[in-house]
Amino acid sequence: MEELPVIMVVEDDDAVQGFVEEALVDGGFEPAIAASGEEAVTLLMGRLTKYRALVTDVNLLGTMDGWEVAKRAREITSRLRPRNSSRPFPSF
Repeated sequence: MEELPVIMVVEDDDAVQGFVEEALVDGGFEPAIAASGEEAVTLLMGRLTKYRALVTDVNLLGTMDGWEVAKRAREITSRLRPRNSSRPFPSF
């Protein structure tokens, strides 16, 4: 059986997490949910999963916002193409 592409979703709102997770599963993806930027970066640094894409909320709670998560993701792995759920992403 072919493995589904894994999409990391960084979202601190449980309702939005559920909605995005359901949409990704329906679309044939495997969502990996991180509730904070810090959790997302920790998962990325562990390199245990090959994420196909990163979708992040820009206004995350905690010390790291979505912009910082995207920047760090690109530093960790160049194959990720970050996308946010509320505004266009700038080039870093």
